[in-house]
Amino acid sequence: MGFDFDLFLSVMEWIGTVAFAVSGAVVAIRHDLDYYGIGFLAIITAVGGGIVRDVLVNRNLPASLADPSYAIVSIITAAAVILIYSKIERFNHLVSVADAVGLAAFTAIGCRVAVVTDHPGLFVVITMGVLTGTFGGVLRDVFVQQIPYCFRREVYAVASIIGAIAFYLAYRYANAGLTLAMLISFGITLVIRMYAVYNNLHLGKVKKHDRQADNA
Repeated sequence: MGFDFDLFLSVMEWIGTVAFAVSGAVVAIRHDLDYYGIGFLAIITAVGGGIVRDVLVNRNLPASLADPSYAIVSIITAAAVILIYSKIERFNHLVSVADAVGLAAFTAIGCRVAVVTDHPGLFVVITMGVLTGTFGGVLRDVFVQQIPYCFRREVYAVASIIGAIAFYLAYRYANAGLTLAMLISFGITLVIRMYAVYNNLHLGKVKKHDRQADNA
């Protein structure tokens, strides 16, 4: 029995879609949005990065607009979160875990899109991976008027960058096919992100007194 790459890709896409829809719905509920707002934030978190990616590679119509199933699944996911929120709200890292899974899945998918659209260079692979993995979360946070998570919390976009580099190295130099390269990217991104979450690891910041001294 041969390996079904289309099935594998679909599984990755649905994992990322559901994971990001969960994070969007939970953030919406925590910011007291109504049902429409919860559904909207679930959708935009799930498909926002992919839309930006598809626009950059000149697709006639972004995949998530051509196929309404992504929005439908996001709405169903949001409805499920609404129904069980009272049972899951005590999990402090719920958004972080959902974000990590979505980040890992969509980073790998973004890297693949760079290759299949004949843009296999390292910079483009990283850009497509990071945009696909992070931009939905950026839009989610902008809509609830907070600084995007990836700019201020733990190791987030950096995990996506490392995962994209791992994809490129595996595909370009280790002769790994797209499937294995995507799995490597997914695994490395997820491990780095979860390690940062549970060990409270953050990138360095400029101390306020240093900024004030510079402005003096």
